[in-house]
Amino acid sequence: MVATNIHPVAGKLLPRTDKERLLRQSGRVFWLYGLSGSGKSTLAIGLERSLHEHGLVAAVLDGDNLRSGLNKDLGFSDNDREENLRRVAEVGKLFVDSGLVTIVSFITPRRQFRKTALAILGEDDFRDVYVKASYATCEKRDVKGLYAKAKAGEISDFTGKASDFDEPDSPWLTIDTEKSSPEESLVQLMDAVLPLVRLPV
Repeated sequence: MVATNIHPVAGKLLPRTDKERLLRQSGRVFWLYGLSGSGKSTLAIGLERSLHEHGLVAAVLDGDNLRSGLNKDLGFSDNDREENLRRVAEVGKLFVDSGLVTIVSFITPRRQFRKTALAILGEDDFRDVYVKASYATCEKRDVKGLYAKAKAGEISDFTGKASDFDEPDSPWLTIDTEKSSPEESLVQLMDAVLPLVRLPV
């Protein structure tokens, strides 16, 4: 359904540059994606804390958090996942327009979902970070017990098993959590992020 009789006020709001100048940072969206258990949430939490230590303001949009609130009406079919991520991208756009460094942590299994996020956020603001780990490794970690449930047939459409995960072709950054420790992975991420968001003094 196409919305009618709406009158956006975006053009009357404070410019993004004014907000960024006040915060002394440049807004960006860093979209972390990969299989469940690959280390996305750990990296997102670590990145937010590391940026805070550098005097920068970040917001984390985490899959489980949003599915328990804003997106609790959605399931796990491809259509619902696409809508889930479309909403996340729109929220990310609001955040980045306010000058926030926005860290997204979602599985985002399909290439098309990532293309949709890119289209909403734009090439200047969107940076995709592939948090890489194999299904076998994530199954061994099984930090949430989801792989055991999937193996027992208790979860349908589980990504990597019943539902495919499309490997990215050329992500902005790949962090292989099978080869790097959590600490090393965070350093790699922080080294890539910091130059893009810190404004010159």
